[in-house]
Amino acid sequence: MIAMILAAGRGERLRPITASVPKALVEVQGRSLLEHHLLALASAGIETVVINLGWFGDKIVEKIGSGAAYGLNVIYSPEGDNILETGGGIHRALPMLGADPFLVVNADIYSDMPLPLEDLPAECIGHLVLVPKPDYRPTGDFSLLDGRVRNVSHPELTFSGIAVYRPEFFADCTSGRFSLVPMLRAAADAGTLSGSVYAGQWQDVGTPDRLAELNV
Repeated sequence: MIAMILAAGRGERLRPITASVPKALVEVQGRSLLEHHLLALASAGIETVVINLGWFGDKIVEKIGSGAAYGLNVIYSPEGDNILETGGGIHRALPMLGADPFLVVNADIYSDMPLPLEDLPAECIGHLVLVPKPDYRPTGDFSLLDGRVRNVSHPELTFSGIAVYRPEFFADCTSGRFSLVPMLRAAADAGTLSGSVYAGQWQDVGTPDRLAELNV
């Protein structure tokens, strides 16, 4: 399985830290978020990782290089100043991700969860790892019913930022900037997203305060 790390965003909520570094290189416990992800992917048996680049992308390339230091082959998908959001970034990288289901990890999370590398059910277009809603969020994103991700009125689970998708999920998309969220909502309504819940360590490193909590 090939993995992709979404690392192009500006990290606006992490300012002023991200005024000079990309959010993927923000450090937790002495190591950048990106390096934590790369080491976890290598430990899980992943060999090839695609990283999309935007804000300070050159610093990511300088830090990570070919990926050989992590036992990986790293390929870059540069977006320049036209950052394509989650959906557009994945769509642009599809030629690098192959014909089989691929793993996607948001760069700005920190977790010790096992990566979901098992086969997708035949009828599912993707698999989302969900986590219990953090206290700082007013509402969750989804619910999980009979192993399927669902949209409900009062969801108590949050999308972790870790998922597996079939390339076919993006078959009707066109190039450009777009969010993955409407696609996930539609797939949840159609019952074509499987899911699992992880209740261990997970943090959206979205603000300086949350970053500080992890570095205590």
